[in-house]
Amino acid sequence: MLVGVCDFPGPYDFPLAGYGGIERWLWATALGGRLAGADVHLLGPRWRREVGDDWTIRPIRLEDVEPGSLEAKELRAAGYDLLIVGHEYPSHHDWRRTWDFLDCEVATFQHAPSFVHRDDAFDGERSRLYCYSPEMVERYAEHQPVLELAVHLGLDEDDGEPIDGEDLIWVGRLDADKAPHLAAMAAGLLGRRIRFFGPVFDSAYMETYSDLFAAPHVELVGEVGGAVKGAAFREGAVCVYTYGRHYVEAGVATLGESLRAGTPVAALAWRSGTCADAALCDGAGTTAVVTPQTDDKQAAHELAAAIERAATLRATDVRTVGRQLFDPQRHFQRLATRP
Repeated sequence: MLVGVCDFPGPYDFPLAGYGGIERWLWATALGGRLAGADVHLLGPRWRREVGDDWTIRPIRLEDVEPGSLEAKELRAAGYDLLIVGHEYPSHHDWRRTWDFLDCEVATFQHAPSFVHRDDAFDGERSRLYCYSPEMVERYAEHQPVLELAVHLGLDEDDGEPIDGEDLIWVGRLDADKAPHLAAMAAGLLGRRIRFFGPVFDSAYMETYSDLFAAPHVELVGEVGGAVKGAAFREGAVCVYTYGRHYVEAGVATLGESLRAGTPVAALAWRSGTCADAALCDGAGTTAVVTPQTDDKQAAHELAAAIERAATLRATDVRTVGRQLFDPQRHFQRLATRP
């Protein structure tokens, strides 16, 4: 099976060195494809050469290929069976034009909760859409989505044995959508140290909660990547997962990354059917389910209780569960198989 994994325009290289979702998902699918025995090509100019000389990298974007050109003919002659792409592409006119010419299957994962697809973007067979959570499946029901946990991997992040850590960790971008202040509040209630890994996306939000983020039990580490990020996950006692009341997580990377490292997750959810519901089980972590009407103080108390429960899980057991749930080979095989 010949598979093309496509990058897309943007400020980041592939795979990302630090935070991020869809770029890391594409890399995980490429690794999973290799593990499954597929011949995988990395298509696009944003793929980092550090991935290694044993990868075939074709610095070409399908939407830029002119019909009838030598480039188009070479792509068709390659005989791709499957393209794995960002969710925008099946609704991108110029990209679809080349895809139709290549006459292959396409699979993508919905990483944005509000993107509007064209009516004929997916047929559920030749073109397939995958969604992480029940609430995302419901949002995109007209496109016949398949419920599937997304695997996200970075370069050189997945090494080392799990340990039973001491500090709490929180990983992601720091802004109102992710609501990290609730994690800081919960850690304070428990008298536990918490380390925040990720870039600041909203300075005004951070200023609003400056007292919390300047508290003695809080450390703002910043964005990390590679082996440093892998170590951050492994060394955490519990990974605390939060988001804003009305924000919809489409394909959160943190849950799978933490569980694969052996660190249990304590999640806060404002409703049922979320990514936390889909990813977490008794052997992986706990979820505190509240309502959007719950105030921050009570939500933090509920989250603190979830942290205490998650902290009783052993790292080796969590890693076993995490590597079963978030296995790149199994994930690729799901993407490559018609329902």
